[in-house]
Order: sequence, then structure tokens, then C-alpha cells
Amino acid sequence: MIDQGETIAAIATAIVPQQGSIGIVRLSGSQSLVIAKTLFNLPGKQIWETHRILYGYIRHPQTQQMIDEALLLLMLAPRSYTCEDVIEFHCHGGIIPVQQVLQLCLELGARLAEPGEFTLRAFLNGRIDLTQAESIAELVDARSSQASQIALAGLQGKLAKTIYQLHDSCLNILMEIEARIDFEDDLPPLDEISIIESLGEIVAKLKNVLMTADQGELLRSGIKVAIVGRPNVGKSSLFNAWSQCDRAIVTNLPGTTRDLIESQLVVGGIPIQVLDTAGIRDTVNIIEKIGVERSRHAADQADLILLTIDAQVGWTAEDQKIYQQVNHRPLILVINKIDLGESKSIQFPSKIKNIVKTIAVDNQGIEALEQAVLTSVKSQKIIANNLDLAINKRQAAALTRAKLALEQVQETISNQLPLDFLTIDLRIAVQVLGEVIGKDVTESVLEKIFSNFCIGK
Repeated sequence: MIDQGETIAAIATAIVPQQGSIGIVRLSGSQSLVIAKTLFNLPGKQIWETHRILYGYIRHPQTQQMIDEALLLLMLAPRSYTCEDVIEFHCHGGIIPVQQVLQLCLELGARLAEPGEFTLRAFLNGRIDLTQAESIAELVDARSSQASQIALAGLQGKLAKTIYQLHDSCLNILMEIEARIDFEDDLPPLDEISIIESLGEIVAKLKNVLMTADQGELLRSGIKVAIVGRPNVGKSSLFNAWSQCDRAIVTNLPGTTRDLIESQLVVGGIPIQVLDTAGIRDTVNIIEKIGVERSRHAADQADLILLTIDAQVGWTAEDQKIYQQVNHRPLILVINKIDLGESKSIQFPSKIKNIVKTIAVDNQGIEALEQAVLTSVKSQKIIANNLDLAINKRQAAALTRAKLALEQVQETISNQLPLDFLTIDLRIAVQVLGEVIGKDVTESVLEKIFSNFCIGK
């Protein structure tokens, strides 16, 4: 575990040459203010007090060479992100100023922060619980407005409040049973009917929370959509029209696309990774053959397939062969180039129910395509309306263990086993629920969670 007695420092903003106007170097710890006063020169009569923004110059402590003209943000303990003294140097953007300031902070005794260490200190110092810490990471990584709103709800404690209530309810039941074991002669018999009712309510609430796991994963990670089909049916035109760019080369020559091309979209609040694939066909060209194999692999890994065909040519034996390779995945049939006329031989398999007609080169049919994608996702009951919280994989695994433990308690009561047997699984439920909010969590779990954070957060 980290040494909280050390002062840590890190660059807290993305640093890209000529891309950022401000670069921030953040410190947290008991020596933060000392380091700041050593490096930062204040003109005029500005006062060093908490929650003020100071203007001045960052200078090398030995040579007095000016490093940058900057702002300094003071947030002294306990009113800070980490509940420690926190200092932020707001420098000019770019690589050199922030790196020089960071190096000076390290030379003055600070240590380079580990990934997520600022947020870990906020958790260890009791400012936030573990669900809120995870929500911070999810907010940073959010790829849609809905994912951002769910992360904000978690940061505000909506999930934590639910878990705390469940934890306390289980703990109260456990204490009541243990009291009967320790003071059997002094207390009335255990009200098993009331206990059973309480357990039923807790399990029902756990099931409701667990139902948000798939929805949360969808909103955080999104879905992969692969555009597949035989060569020259307009896959790249469809990709360009949907992603509103010209990343894929479009020609009349079959087999132009040789590699996977990717675009990131957000449709109806759901992040979508769109893959334009090489035309699938039998070929002797070694390079094209590699592209075809990559297309098949992408189709196998995709959450949704857009099987694209040429309206003028109709459904061919090659289309049927591709369909047989991808029909194990959710599928939308895209009939492209309908402006050139539709073949009378478009007799596709009756199992295909989701069909969209497009003129990709003219951007026609894209709205209908997006609606079909959303319909396909919602038909699998993955996404719910008015979703206000969603658990992640770690939380889902823990809550599943808690639910199974409580169901075992219910079974133990129905089998009329001694009270001691009830306490075994109840303790497991209490411990696991504590893990979710960070009451009972191991060092290895914390390291795993916070290692996914960026340095400086």
C-alpha cells in the first residue's frame, strides 16, 4: 500500500504539443505548500490562504531562472480532493513548462504519483467511498452523455446509498440472530417470519441492482458493429456516410478495402464502434485473403452485423454464404444502392426481420439505419429507459455473491437448522456488501481498481 506520509506530484492534464492552452501540475501531501512557496513568487500583496487563486512566476529555487508565468490554486486540508493539502500549478500548455515544474517538485521532495493515487487518497481519507471512486474513473472514460450522467449519479452517492442500506439491513439481522445465540434465556424467540420477509426484500433489491450490470457495461463500453458483405456492395460508402467522414476509400473496383477501418459514434446515448471490413469472397490474392480473414474475425467478434447487399444485383449465392457465416450474431440487412433499382430476385432468408434500405453515396437511409441499430439493441433488453444507476463488473460479481449467500440463509431457515448456521452466510453477505463500498476491501482489490486510473487523477 502507498505511504500517505509522502507528498505526491503529477501532471494532471493531457499534454500534447500545440493542442492545450493550460497544463496543470498537481501536488498532494504535507509538503505541498512548502514546495509551492519555494517555487512560486507572488507579486504585490497576495495572501497565501486556502481556496484562492494566486498569480505569479515559477522560478528555479537556486538560479531564480523563470520557468513560467502561471496561476497557483491553493486547497488546504481538509477542504480538498484528497483531504490533504493540494496545490495546482496552472502553467501554459505544452510539454516543456509542465515537465520542468514537475521535475522541480520532485527535486524538492515530492514523489511521482502512482496511477489513481490522488483518488485513492481521497478514498483512504474518507472523502469518498469505493463506488464514488470508481464513478470518477467512469466519468473520465464516459463516451456518451448517458454514461456521463450515470457516472455522476454514482459520484453523488446514489449507488452507495443503496448498498449502505442493504449492508445495514443484513448487519441488523445478523446482530439480532447473534443476540439470540449469546443471550438465549434473556430474549424472546427469534421472529423467523419477520426475518424471512426482511431477507426477501433485501434479495429483491439486490436483483434489481444486478439487472443494471449489462446496461452499465453497454453504456460504458458500447457495442461493436461490423459492416460486412461481398465486394463492391457499398460497405465503405455506408461507413463514410454513417461516420460522416471519408476514411474509407470508395471506388468501383472490388476488393479496394484490404484492412479494417474503425470509427467511434454515439447513437441514442450508446457508444458504437463501427468497423468497415474487406469484402468477403474467395480469392487467390494473398493480401486480399488476409483482409477477408480479418473481416470474418471482426464479424465473429461484433455485437451486431450490418450485412450489406447490392439492391440492383439482389441476393446472391455469395450473400447466402456470408449470411451463413454471420447469422449467429444479431443482424440487420442493409439493401444499398436502391437508387439504381431493385432486383426482383431479392429473396433473402425469412429469419431476417430487420431490414434497412439506403443510398449510402447520398447519405440517404442513415437515420433509419440508426433507428434499426437501437431497435436491435433494445430488443435484446440490454438497455432500459430512465436508467439512473448501473453497476460495473466488480460490483456485479460482489453483489451476486451477496445474493447467493442470502438465498442460502433463506434455505437454512426453511430447513429449520440451528441459528449458528444462519450467521455463516449472513456474515458473508455483510462482508461482500462492505467490499462494494470499501468497508471491507483488500489491498489487492484497491491496487487493481486504481491501477486503471490515469496518473494525476
